[in-house]
Amino acid sequence: MRLIRIHPDDNVAVALSDIAKEESFEVEDISVTASEDIGRGHKIALSDIKTGEAVVKYGNPIGNAKQDIKAGEWVHVHNTKTGLSETAEYVYDHKTYELPKTKARTFEGYKRADGRAAVRNEIWIIPTVGCVNGVAQALVRENQDLVTGNIEGLYTFPHPFGCSQMGDDHAQTRKLLAALVRHPNAAAVLVLSLGCENLTQEQFKEELGEWDDDRVKFLVCQDVEDEMEAGSALLAELAKYAGKFKRESIDASELVIGMKCGGSDGLSGITANPTVGRFSDRLVALGGSTVLTEVPEMFGAENILFSRCESEAVYGKAVKMVEDFKDYFVKHDQVVYENPSPGNKAGGITTLEDKSCGCVQKGGSAQVVDVLGYAEPVVKKGLNMLTGPGNDLVSSTALTASGAHIILFTTGRGTPFGAPAPTIKISSNSQLFETKSNWIDFNAGSVAEGEKLDDAGERLLDFVIEVASGRLTKSEEHGAREISIFKDGVVL
Repeated sequence: MRLIRIHPDDNVAVALSDIAKEESFEVEDISVTASEDIGRGHKIALSDIKTGEAVVKYGNPIGNAKQDIKAGEWVHVHNTKTGLSETAEYVYDHKTYELPKTKARTFEGYKRADGRAAVRNEIWIIPTVGCVNGVAQALVRENQDLVTGNIEGLYTFPHPFGCSQMGDDHAQTRKLLAALVRHPNAAAVLVLSLGCENLTQEQFKEELGEWDDDRVKFLVCQDVEDEMEAGSALLAELAKYAGKFKRESIDASELVIGMKCGGSDGLSGITANPTVGRFSDRLVALGGSTVLTEVPEMFGAENILFSRCESEAVYGKAVKMVEDFKDYFVKHDQVVYENPSPGNKAGGITTLEDKSCGCVQKGGSAQVVDVLGYAEPVVKKGLNMLTGPGNDLVSSTALTASGAHIILFTTGRGTPFGAPAPTIKISSNSQLFETKSNWIDFNAGSVAEGEKLDDAGERLLDFVIEVASGRLTKSEEHGAREISIFKDGVVL
């Protein structure tokens, strides 16, 4: 198969491989001849589309024709424009779908003292202010001898904030960092402060709430003569605590998996994202939890998710999340639809609606059970929506903060980054999987070559169980662990 028509209502098809001018195809009951060369992931018109008429893909309008488009022509940014605006009206039209049946699964993970599950047994150093990033990194370098036995790593996550912030930005930094301290993959945590920052240790402890003194230690660098000696001593104590945990069999229903895409191409919404959607449905059917974020990449496809909100209360929270994010754009004098990156467009994505309809495929068909604010924890089993931007590092950090044990990251272009949680890179095309094997963990490009999406989803579930049981992702092998904190206001 060289072309795919995703939905019977579509007036475009997507090239699964490069197409040469004058090549002819039968797409279902439609005959079409390419009037120009069309690259993999790009769209070809299946019928004439007049100026102003909707270009339809995924069964949804993804824009309007800027000029008359003839059948067989390439459909892209040169002849298609977005139909989005800053305002939209929504109506709750509840839909339900049957979830797939799948056999019970377990993984070999860690049980924490509070009963939560974990897939890694690591020690984390969380700097509360950017001024101590260097100290935290030095402590990691000089205490690698602690990584032994059941302790699987010692990591820190530098960031530039924690001081010179006000209002919501200050609160978000505090909330995000406290959420990372609570993350179950961190068996033990050293909270590292300077001493004069506006994110004081007292504020941070209040944000953190209750904590286990054996699991969490605090160090204010200005209060000790030698912060390296004091920090190393505390890390040794934390290592004794962390080393007590051992892997044991845990039901897959305890897993929380984040879902994210980045560097998408025209195949992402056809192969990798729906594969993740099939995985999500299977994990939810097993009683587990998945988390979907990237609110700006829901614009134009939000109704697909809204219709699956399990109640009007959840629907109301989902609408507010989207409208608040649109207001955020407007407040900064930005339009809501200038999202697709140059790489997205080169890969075949034309408009934000095109990108969004592909993006939400990661949510599968399960009911949306909750809508979370930034850095809020998952508390309900099932498919959750999380407030966060499209930016890869910011949204992946937010997913980690919400409690995601693992993040599934689909991509058509490739990226080497990794979140604090194990980050599984999923390629939308086999070429990327083959050429960037040092980045990519899982190939969904096989769907374009004939593999059934249900089979790919089952295969991905098997892979996630392996990673949850200790298999390292490529980003973990390379030590790629980064965070980025969402900010909106001034820096003092």
